[in-house]
Amino acid sequence: MNHRNGFNPLSRTTAHRRAMSRNMVTSLFRFERITTTRSKALEVRKAAEKLVTRSKVDTVHNRRQAAKFIQDEKILNKLFTEIGPRMKGRRGGYTRILKLGFRQGDAADVVILELVDYKLDTDAEEKKADKKAKKAEKTAEAPAEKKSAEASAEKKSAEKAKKAPAAKKAGTAKAKAPKAAKKAADEGAEKKE
Repeated sequence: MNHRNGFNPLSRTTAHRRAMSRNMVTSLFRFERITTTRSKALEVRKAAEKLVTRSKVDTVHNRRQAAKFIQDEKILNKLFTEIGPRMKGRRGGYTRILKLGFRQGDAADVVILELVDYKLDTDAEEKKADKKAKKAEKTAEAPAEKKSAEASAEKKSAEKAKKAPAAKKAGTAKAKAPKAAKKAADEGAEKKE
């Protein structure tokens, strides 16, 4: 029987469960939206709601109590300077759970745990779309540039090819000149004898 059991142990040791809970709460406050299983989300939600309630009043005592749970100073500061003041008007219910479906491997019920005032960053998505469009334009221009580069490379190679036979002819003439000089020298030596 499961009567009066105050929490779900999640089939973990106490130390593992506490560490996991702290890490997930820290991630929730960092990203303001995390994807996890339903049972973990229900457990993390309890701790997160209590910390948000504390963060609404920024005192040294509340910061120290929250610091017991959140080790990252930047996230702790964000909790008290951004998240707490945003939730001032709310009396509770700072998080929501959205169902996603079942995970492929083990059929676990997957959910999104997010802060209630979380807004999707559509500007970032628009910027990504703009970057993709610019890349597509560049890639469309790139073949034209490649073609012009290839054409100029072909012209250069053709010019080199034209110069190469002339250079070979000049080289053969130069090569013949020393041979002729040797023959003349040999003939001159023969006449002397």
